[in-house]
Formats: sequence, C-alpha cells, structure tokens
Amino acid sequence: MRTLGSLLALLVQAGGAVPEGSNASILELVAKASIVAKIVLVTLGVFSIASWAIILYKLIGFGRAARESAQFLDVFRRSNKFSEVQAVCRSLAQSPLVGLFQAGYAELTAQLRQAPVEGDPNPRAGAGRPTLKSLAAVDRALLRASTMEVNKLERRVPFLATTASITPFIGLFGTVWGIMMAFQGIGITGSTNLGVVAPGIAEALITTAAGLFAAIPAVLFYNYYAQRVKLFASDMDDFAMEFLNIAERNFT
Repeated sequence: MRTLGSLLALLVQAGGAVPEGSNASILELVAKASIVAKIVLVTLGVFSIASWAIILYKLIGFGRAARESAQFLDVFRRSNKFSEVQAVCRSLAQSPLVGLFQAGYAELTAQLRQAPVEGDPNPRAGAGRPTLKSLAAVDRALLRASTMEVNKLERRVPFLATTASITPFIGLFGTVWGIMMAFQGIGITGSTNLGVVAPGIAEALITTAAGLFAAIPAVLFYNYYAQRVKLFASDMDDFAMEFLNIAERNFT
C-alpha cells in the first residue's frame, strides 16, 4: 500500500506535465490494457452481468410470491373446505404456501381415504367426520414441503455471495498486475516519468473499480434476499401451525 501511495503521489506531482490529448477515456484505457488486465475485466464483467440477472430475476420472483401468498391466505381463511382451496392452487403456484398446503392436503387425503367416512377433507364439517391416523405424519409432510420451498427460494442466491466474495480479489489481482507492469516499465526505461508509470497504475485502478462494481450490488442484494427468505420461512412456519391446528381440531 505504501508503494501504491508513492506512485499515486508521483502522478499528482507530475500532473502538470501531462501532454495535451493524453486524457484518454476509460474505454481507450481498457482497449490499450494488457492481455491479463483484459481477461480480468472480462471475468468481472461476466460475474457482474450474471449477478444482475439473478438480482432482477429474484426481485420479480419474490414480489410475485409475496403477492400470491397474501391472496392464498385470504382464500384459505375464507374457505369452508380444503377442496375449495385446492381449486385455486394452480393459479397461485408462485406462493410457497401453496406447496405446503398441497403436501398437507395430500397427506390428509391419503389418511382419510382409509377412514370409515369417505369424501373430501372438510375442516368445518359436522358429525360423522373421518379421523386422522397420524397427525405427526401430516406435520412431517409439511416440514418436508417447507424445506423444499425454502430451497426453491434460495436457488441462485448463493451465486451473489460468491460474486461478492471473489470479485474484489479478482480486481485486486488486476491491481497487483498493473503495479508490477508499472515497476517493470520503470526498470526497463530507468525513468519514473509519468508516461512510464501511468499505464500500469491506470490498469490497476480500472480493475479495482470493476471488482468493486461487481461486488457491492451482489453483497447488498444477497443480504436483502437472505432476509426475504427468512421472512418467507417464518410465514411458512405460521401457516403450517395453522394447518395443523385445523387438522387436529377437526380430524382427531
């Protein structure tokens, strides 16, 4: 870091000697960069594009899941029969609560088919209700479905954590390489002129900036999506308890 500071100080001191027309744009600096710097920039660009695609995809997906979960809960709490809720599941398939309900409903149906009284599970039916053989089996079905839904919600999100952790180091590699090139230029020419030092420092700064550009949005949205997944998991736990309460109250 002390060496980099010395080189930057040299750039500031020599700033007045910069010839006209040498203020190249970033694109020109990238075009004139070494092969190693270009490989680093391309790698960082791939990570950045992929992470932004995941960010937008999950943003849309989580928003849709939240809206459909609210609609599903409204239907679930207003319906008198589980079969009525089952009828709307296909139109609200993006909600993780639908997966839980279908797993619990399938287990209920499998057990109640063997009961003396046949028919669809009806939590608010009157006399002659069928009886569950094992409420614990329903609980296990809901737990298994909850794990599957959480895995679906977390899909592709770990790539953001990978991007956030690895891209700064890739950019740092480009920084180190640029400084090495700067020192190599000084060693070959035997001069500390700005024209010798500046290209390597420019490469170093560009790759560092590219690494931060890829890492900062990735870490921000990874933390945001991790929190959203926790909230969805909490909602699924609450729904599972509500489903089990209805099953225990009406079928045991």
